Amino acid sequence: GVAVIKSGAATEVELKERKHRIEDAVRNARAASEEGLVAGGGVALIQAAEKALASLELVGDEATGVNIVRLAVVSPLKQIAENAGLEGGVVADRVAGMAAGHGLNAATGEYGDLMAEGISDPVKVTRSALQNAASIAGMFLTTEAVVADKPEPPAPAGGADDGGMGGMY
Repeated sequence: GVAVIKSGAATEVELKERKHRIEDAVRNARAASEEGLVAGGGVALIQAAEKALASLELVGDEATGVNIVRLAVVSPLKQIAENAGLEGGVVADRVAGMAAGHGLNAATGEYGDLMAEGISDPVKVTRSALQNAASIAGMFLTTEAVVADKPEPPAPAGGADDGGMGGMY
């Protein structure tokens, strides 16, 4: 089928933003039609990892690798929760114990069935992201050196404003 989407905006910047959002939605719809949908917001990754990794009894480097994967799959949900003003770790722990497909609706701050609420991600996009992350992790493991940016220390907190003439007590 063919569809025509018309969109308008008050400014050119807003129009470009809307155009990019529409293009992204079209790509996601195509991906969803190819491979289906999973619960969105990082919930599918956490819940799949819980089931897939729970029964593994590994030691040494293999156990370290599994722990790295566990940390990596909770990152999207933690970031979404923190962007919504919630504690990411608490949200991730709660979602990990919920029924499949249930998680945090960041727009409302409530937990529920994400698929029923229309919060979903295309399987193809989620799978591709996981495959690409695994590929990069494998490259890091087989490379003897890595060049990375040194993280900057956090800026010191600013002093309180005296509100008037400084130094007058």
